[in-house]
Amino acid sequence: MKLRFLLIALAGLLASGSFAQKLSTRNGYIRFFSETPVENIEAENRQVSSVIDMANGSFAFLVQIKAFQFEKALMQEHFNENYMESGEYPNAKFQGTIEGYEEVNLNKDGEYKVNFSGTMTIHGTSREINESATLVVQGDKINLKSKFQLKPEDYDVKIPASKRDNISETLDITVKMDYDKK
Repeated sequence: MKLRFLLIALAGLLASGSFAQKLSTRNGYIRFFSETPVENIEAENRQVSSVIDMANGSFAFLVQIKAFQFEKALMQEHFNENYMESGEYPNAKFQGTIEGYEEVNLNKDGEYKVNFSGTMTIHGTSREINESATLVVQGDKINLKSKFQLKPEDYDVKIPASKRDNISETLDITVKMDYDKK
């Protein structure tokens, strides 16, 4: 119920322009990866909601923290309880704009380099980000892809000194969103 309300609110934040120019998905994908000498940590989330309004370039996504899946159940438990405190901070979100959206021709197959900039909120902490992305138009599908890095400490995610060697200072983030034009 809470998630449904958040999705409605997210869509409402982007309300403008014609219906045909608003793209949305509830099956986005986010992956993070941390490589250290001790062990690699990787998690995937395929329950990401996202909206792009191609009339004005508004772009947002909402991530349920508990939906990240790890190879090891204990890692997932520690991630939710000790680091992300997902009971208190159940979601992460981005809200901003796609720069260069006006160059994207939704009626012509092609690959378009764009940037997205705005506010990323994780663990209750908001920071401005600006990252590169690629929008691919292919038939009735539009795909947004981006790879960038985030630092847990920038979002007040506390990592105990005893675990500092297990988690890299910077996480590699992969974002993939598939939208249908129809």
